[in-house]
Amino acid sequence: MSDNYDLIVIGGGPGGIAAAQAAAARKKRVAVLEKDGWGGTCTHRGCIPTKALLACSRFYTDLKKLKRVGVAVSEAAVDFSAMKKHRDQMVRVAALGAQKMLADAQVETKTGRGEILSPREVRCTDAEGRQLLLKAGHLLIAWGSRPQLLPGIRTTERILTSDGMLGLAELPSSLIIIGASFIGVEYATLLAELGVKVILVELLERILPQEDEEAAAFLQSELGRLGIAVHTSTRLLSLRESAGGVVLQVQKGTEMMEMRAGCVLLCTGRSPVLHEEELDRLGLAYDSSGVKVDETMKTSVAGIYAAGDVTGGMMLAHRAAVQGRVAADAMFGDGRRRVNENFIPSVVYSHPPIARVGYTEKRAGDEGLDVEVVKSGYSANIIARAEVMGQGFVKAVFHRDRILGAVIVGDHAPELLAPLALAVSAELTRGQLQSWVLPHPTLGEVLAPLIDG
Repeated sequence: MSDNYDLIVIGGGPGGIAAAQAAAARKKRVAVLEKDGWGGTCTHRGCIPTKALLACSRFYTDLKKLKRVGVAVSEAAVDFSAMKKHRDQMVRVAALGAQKMLADAQVETKTGRGEILSPREVRCTDAEGRQLLLKAGHLLIAWGSRPQLLPGIRTTERILTSDGMLGLAELPSSLIIIGASFIGVEYATLLAELGVKVILVELLERILPQEDEEAAAFLQSELGRLGIAVHTSTRLLSLRESAGGVVLQVQKGTEMMEMRAGCVLLCTGRSPVLHEEELDRLGLAYDSSGVKVDETMKTSVAGIYAAGDVTGGMMLAHRAAVQGRVAADAMFGDGRRRVNENFIPSVVYSHPPIARVGYTEKRAGDEGLDVEVVKSGYSANIIARAEVMGQGFVKAVFHRDRILGAVIVGDHAPELLAPLALAVSAELTRGQLQSWVLPHPTLGEVLAPLIDG
């Protein structure tokens, strides 16, 4: 068989896989090149391993609730080695699942580094240095992202990024996390629940600056209950290793503070992987925030598309998958699909989690929209009380009787958000929502005030 394809995808993460599947479903010949692990960052260094560990820490902390419902448990202990085995098994399952999806779609897979030579040519180099020249009518760039480091700071065994945290053999006794975005907050939750003393430091005035202010404040209170010391409006001045760990000098207002811990975790964002030599050779538009694309994921060079973290913006697996499907439709379909960032949900997998889609109350206000905000609490929900879920709330934003956005903070928030994400993407009105019948008794009934008004 020749090495000519309809589409070559460089990167086997969620965006690349989705594009390949969608193109193959249209009977196109597709090849996907991946050098680091099938499933991409999400599977190996992001979503899957962290959520597997968060499941472990949640089970451990939930043991404290069992006495409340008449179940006696004694001698519970953390076995971090066993937790890592569970994590690694979930990563293997997800990686095999990614490969199986491509195989089922009859997509050809090649393990190696893909280098774009021209808008129609890619050179694949495997681990042994063997090279193969591939040609295609279309290319999709799905290079992914990497942890972003602060200027002048290098990683060591004690100065870690989120990638390095996954390689720890043992839990540190104490940890300082720099950056209270969703990655920092999730790691703070996980480690504090497992008994690590955690300090969370954020430059801005609040944690989770992209999320609903009320939800972020609620979660900060919950983090405090876990024993996490949260310092907002705090600037890192210096970071160095000491004999027994790390030492940080920080400034909060006019106050200078010294912080010490066994390790420091840098959660200061992620940057798109940009092979600048290739992009420059192609004359393809990009900047430090990512490859430039339009709403159909076309780049500035005809025939080349991009999807996922390499395009910047919200670096989320499900966003990447949508982008990949939209790109395939632009290449081989009718080209009518578009990526609407307002419809992309986001989740912070803290305990409790925060889930959001569309407009927040603040964003609507900043854009001068006249909105109605409807809120409902977990405290009146019988299932939340019976299952000892704790507090939480749902908030929806309406403009001219149409739902613009929603946020949920509380147990099972990601699952509860799914129908609201559909409502937002369909731009449903209050009248249309009133035909929605919620089963009783369920946690889902916390959504009832959004329907009834």
